[in-house]
Amino acid sequence: MVMNNLSHRLPISIELEQQQETRFYWQQCQRFYTFQPIYQVSGRLLAIELLTAVTHPSAPEKRLSPETYFEALTIAQRLDVVEEQLELLLQWSHFFNQRQLVASVNIDGPTLLAIEQHDVIRQLIIQLPWVRFELTEHHALPQEEMVAKMPELGPLWLDDFGSGMANFSALTELRYDYIKLSRELFMLLRSTDEGRSLFSMLLALINRYCNGVIVEGVETEEEWQQVCNSPAMAAQGYFFSRPVPFSTLESLALELP
Repeated sequence: MVMNNLSHRLPISIELEQQQETRFYWQQCQRFYTFQPIYQVSGRLLAIELLTAVTHPSAPEKRLSPETYFEALTIAQRLDVVEEQLELLLQWSHFFNQRQLVASVNIDGPTLLAIEQHDVIRQLIIQLPWVRFELTEHHALPQEEMVAKMPELGPLWLDDFGSGMANFSALTELRYDYIKLSRELFMLLRSTDEGRSLFSMLLALINRYCNGVIVEGVETEEEWQQVCNSPAMAAQGYFFSRPVPFSTLESLALELP
């Protein structure tokens, strides 16, 4: 009987150990920040997106998945990261104020709502009126009345529309400033003649629910031209720049050549 009970418990114990080891691995990781520019179809710089790069001390040259990293953190730890990101952006206030630019910061729904109880972050947000929180698609999105409790958050963006939970139902949950169309959906629509026709129709529809659509993952001149000839407002991707360190921010082109 004892042996039977142990045999039932053993797999559970091993699974818990593995979970603890995985969490410990991710909590050992180090992070640093880069950014990627977002350009309007007119060619003018609209914003930059702050990006988190993650490495582990065992292989510092290898970049790890930021999504997996954040999933392994508690909400309290994610809030620490948000505070760190806002402190970094605060150092560049003159840049954004003088050029009338915006900086977007990725955040998941539960962490966004937890900001309500975090006075330090709320005070930082007040000092950074040009920061926009960009809701990631892989977590439940907050309801409008809950976000309304934090007016200092300002206009919200939606990341990765067309991927995971960021679909048509998300359009009615909150009023977004800008909505980002995922590269996956952009590539899918580009793959057929019918899809290319639907691309402009879809963007026109999304525009009804926000102030503009930003197409993610633009990598070629041809893709950029398609965006420029559509109802999109802006684009982001390797065609303009790979993620670069903040030390290069001052030299960022305000207009495309």
